[in-house]
Amino acid sequence: MAVSINSVPTTDQLPVVVIGAGPIGLATAARLIERGLEPLVLEAGASAGTAVRDWAHVRLFSPWSEVTDPAAEKLLAPTGWVRPDGAAYPTGGDWAERYLQPLADALGDKVRYDATVTGVARTGRDRIVDSGRDEQPFTVHIRTADGSEERITARAVIDASGTWSTPGPLGANGLPALGERTAADRISYRVPDLGDPAVRARYAGRRTAVVGSGASAFTALAHLADLAKEEDGTHAVWILRRGITGSTFGGGETDQLPARGALGLRAKAAVEAGHAGAVTGFRTQAVERDGDRLVLIAEDGRRLDPVDEVIVLTGFRPDLSFLSEIRLGLDERLQAPTALAPLIDPNVHSCGTVYPHGVTELSHPEQDVYLVGMKSYGRAPTFLAMTGYEQVRSITAAIAGDREAAERVELTLPETGVCGGAGLFDDPDAAQTGEGGGCCAAPATLQIGIGAPAVSSGGC
Repeated sequence: MAVSINSVPTTDQLPVVVIGAGPIGLATAARLIERGLEPLVLEAGASAGTAVRDWAHVRLFSPWSEVTDPAAEKLLAPTGWVRPDGAAYPTGGDWAERYLQPLADALGDKVRYDATVTGVARTGRDRIVDSGRDEQPFTVHIRTADGSEERITARAVIDASGTWSTPGPLGANGLPALGERTAADRISYRVPDLGDPAVRARYAGRRTAVVGSGASAFTALAHLADLAKEEDGTHAVWILRRGITGSTFGGGETDQLPARGALGLRAKAAVEAGHAGAVTGFRTQAVERDGDRLVLIAEDGRRLDPVDEVIVLTGFRPDLSFLSEIRLGLDERLQAPTALAPLIDPNVHSCGTVYPHGVTELSHPEQDVYLVGMKSYGRAPTFLAMTGYEQVRSITAAIAGDREAAERVELTLPETGVCGGAGLFDDPDAAQTGEGGGCCAAPATLQIGIGAPAVSSGGC
């Protein structure tokens, strides 16, 4: 295995390393360039927006006007890039191909692909050492596609790697259920794309358990209900860790987030039509094989009838393993920055009531290290892309020494009508008119994260 070790520079002209070439990571690079700073974006995948491409078939609730960053547009303008119709609604694939990849191409060699970050530390200082810590640059450890290792020296590190790669497990205690790993061939952690013939064949005519209570679970149930109308024998079993109450399906027609309400109504309709059965108060402890099928076992000893497949939609969480030598200040519950956590607590806030925030809320005990985008929210749901763009505008201003701009709020979010998911529709016209429960009636903002089928990471 080849090993390359860069000497520690004595100059202040070091790059700011950005982890992840997704929407927020690439916007960070554009903002750094706008500030006269040198970015280096490290992307584990082979292209820009690797995670976004995983849900390329999903159409966003948000129009183009709300999913591009102003600094990024300025960077793209000289390349001949044509801005998509601001009122049109892209799919994840559109977003990646028509915006994220062109933006990465415009950044040129400032973006490196197949570069997986395996560690971040202060040069010559482990987590314990205080002496001279803040004066030392960062050392970023990466592994390339061929298995070789490199060390990159950076003046600051902005982690926009998202949470897509670390979905929540089936086990109700936050850890994998007994037997979950060995049953991995029958368990998925994504909303299935039933437009893919291979995926459709996996669920058609079969009994599938859907575990989760958010919009992703609603979407999966609705899709499976549609499949059941076409393929005999298709049935879903909805597993909820809590009971069904008046709020289980959202606000329905009175929900101030219409798309979220529509998703809930679709899930409710699936149950009432008999396409899905609901099992409440079921906290999974173990998974057992029953021939070619699986049996879920609850903590109270209940056993479900065998199922052919399990779809686990229990949220996402940040991967903090490569930041173990960095001093982070994280909330003990949400794993979000301590000052940000009270603003995004899902027990109190929805995506429409989270105030715009920046460097003050996102700072850590370790200076010049920031978690941004979905990763900044830890385990909390309903992160907004527009919020992420504001985060990195503020942070890059702070790194450049412009504290006044860093502390100034330059984003106003709609108080209502913020979409709660990526939606069930595929028709752009329906997206714009709101027909079929596909779009918010008020101005919409893209949600990235837990509770949306179009969850991004690797770059949000």
